[in-house]
Amino acid sequence: MNDSASPSLLFYTMQHCHLCEQAESLLVSVAQSLSTPIEVEAVDIAYEDASIVERYGECIPVLCRTRDAAELGWPFDAKELADFLAAV
Repeated sequence: MNDSASPSLLFYTMQHCHLCEQAESLLVSVAQSLSTPIEVEAVDIAYEDASIVERYGECIPVLCRTRDAAELGWPFDAKELADFLAAV
């Protein structure tokens, strides 16, 4: 995953979260199959303000498109992820 000044996708996550690790692995796999690279910024919610922790603390991992603020929460499969990424 790439840290960029203007990412097209935010990945809300947390260290030592096995679901987040599964989602990241799927994200990398699906993103590599796309023709257009996707800039992803990982956001570790443990280091964010209380509103972020409150919003995502019990539902991570969550992907958020910066273009339209659409979110895809776990669990998701490769097809759901590919469809979500197609709109990035």
